[in-house]
Amino acid sequence: MTPEEIENAVAAGMPRAVEDLKRLVAIPSVAFPGHPAEPVLAAAEAVEELLRSAGLPHVRRIPVEGSFPAVYGEAPAPPGAPTVLLYAHYDVQPPGDPRLWRTPPFEPTLIDGRLYGRGAADDKSGVISHVAALRPFRGRFPVGIKVLIEGQEEYAGERLEAFIEANPELARADTIIVADTGNPRIGDPAVTTSLRGLAAFTIEVRTLKEAMHSGQFGGPTPDALTALIRMLASLHDDNGDIRVPGLPRGTFLGQGPSEEEFRKTAGVLDGVQLVGSGSLADRLWASYAITVTGIDAPSVANAVNAVQPVARARVTVRVPPAGDPKTAVEDVIDHLRRVTPWGAKVVVDDVVLGSGFLAVPGGTARGALNRAMERAYGRPPRDIGAGGSIPLVAMLAKLFPAAEILLFGAEDDGASIHAPNERVDLEELRRTILTEALFLAEYGATPLPGA
Repeated sequence: MTPEEIENAVAAGMPRAVEDLKRLVAIPSVAFPGHPAEPVLAAAEAVEELLRSAGLPHVRRIPVEGSFPAVYGEAPAPPGAPTVLLYAHYDVQPPGDPRLWRTPPFEPTLIDGRLYGRGAADDKSGVISHVAALRPFRGRFPVGIKVLIEGQEEYAGERLEAFIEANPELARADTIIVADTGNPRIGDPAVTTSLRGLAAFTIEVRTLKEAMHSGQFGGPTPDALTALIRMLASLHDDNGDIRVPGLPRGTFLGQGPSEEEFRKTAGVLDGVQLVGSGSLADRLWASYAITVTGIDAPSVANAVNAVQPVARARVTVRVPPAGDPKTAVEDVIDHLRRVTPWGAKVVVDDVVLGSGFLAVPGGTARGALNRAMERAYGRPPRDIGAGGSIPLVAMLAKLFPAAEILLFGAEDDGASIHAPNERVDLEELRRTILTEALFLAEYGATPLPGA
């Protein structure tokens, strides 16, 4: 197919793609404990039907131990052509407080060219991007195709990692496309070339056998919540830079956002300062970040006048691509133990680790992607990083070191993924679909090294 034919086919297919996305978003596929399994399984069935509609001759659901099924499709490569693996996930984050949504989270709603709903961007837009990019070829693909759509990425993605390590042939490919990122701004083409790794743990501080009356015992009695607060506060200095030894600042060579655009995207209140030192790109993509993501303590509504015997916190460490998550989490835990006041008892558990990723520059596939993205957007892409983590990517890079891994998608920085009012811009979705379809044609026509 010519580029013009692909452009016309993608444009003609957009109404169908949008309706497919609406149907998928309407399924509350939250694969977290405490949520019903039936909608997640229904989403898997819907994805299976979508892959069949894309012209793939072989499609099936694959059981993943301890997780929801992955949906897998494949088509053989034409003689001498490379194979491309397309990855996305069909599960979504819980919607959170429905009062914070302008529309019901599982009632996909179109407003001003944007589709609102949980998972509209992360990552059902990725599923639809793959499906809609394959449809123009009507089953006659210019490259070999493998499609892997995961069912529990948001909660237990490590289970798919174990599955792929045990079944590497399912994912073996010359190039891997991960449709779970996006551009900094709508219409600003970018390829994500680095991902931070992840380390997380729960820390418990205990000082008393049980809660004691704050009037009768307050003063000399060690308060576990106060102890925990002091410990957590020691992780950063007054400027917001990390104080933990062994976690230095890094440098990102590409262009990051301006402070103005970042403040707007992040929703930073007027008069509130950004924290830390170095460029925003350095802080977001190349340096460690420590965030307290949850605290177990009495709520204000249920507060009683008592000295607290125990307090718990969930601590997340984002690790730059070159960093080691295991070493990073050990450094943070060691620091917290050193600063523990009053001889309080500390227990650490529920440790989670995930490696980062740094793309190898250049490559045949990246060249084809640059040309495809320039045609779709009207200008060539730039390299960006992502502060989030996709541990599967690091595992794929380790398992298939010769494969090029390309990360792009329709999840722009304003898409509110993991937050209320998640949305995807439909023009951004169209350009993402067009980019992928053009890439497949371009890559299939490009001689591989050594060919």
